[in-house]
Amino acid sequence: MQVSLTQFMTDNDLDNQLLSEMQTKGFVTAMAAAPYMIDPSEWLAFMWGGEEESPFSSHEQLEQYANIIVDMWNEQRGALLSAEWQWPEGCALSDADIVTADTRLYCEGLLQGWTLARDDWEILMPEDSQESALLGGVLLSISLLFDPEAALPTLEAQGAAELAQFEEIYKGMPVMLCGLTQRAAQLVEEA
Repeated sequence: MQVSLTQFMTDNDLDNQLLSEMQTKGFVTAMAAAPYMIDPSEWLAFMWGGEEESPFSSHEQLEQYANIIVDMWNEQRGALLSAEWQWPEGCALSDADIVTADTRLYCEGLLQGWTLARDDWEILMPEDSQESALLGGVLLSISLLFDPEAALPTLEAQGAAELAQFEEIYKGMPVMLCGLTQRAAQLVEEA
């Protein structure tokens, strides 16, 4: 039976040495959405801050962690391509803080992952293409959900009802992210 990421991190006392579970899920989702598969060996070190030396005490421990991450990638890729991706449990809107801490962490991980695949996205969906609006909309939405306080003055200046706007963005994210992933896969296949 596969151990969960949280359980693995707790059992191996790695909670403060790896990205949090939500950041990891967001990062892996960004990698799964990427138009071209980037080998996990190229980005796995980002999970422990990009340090050359991993925090694992043995090769077996690193292998177990890598297997959890690859399984997560496979699950996210399948969900994105089949339009079944949903926000992970814990991600939600919040009356007090607009979005929950888990939502912020997840979006932070997503944004970190996007930076690694940025060149691929920009080549596949250049600024003057029809698809660039979809890409830009997804990235803007993730950024707004990551830092809603910074976005509020802009939204208010445009006359948007603040929480209603965030609710719309949050609820629309599954359709947007799945659509972007599917369109990218289609463009890669056609190329």
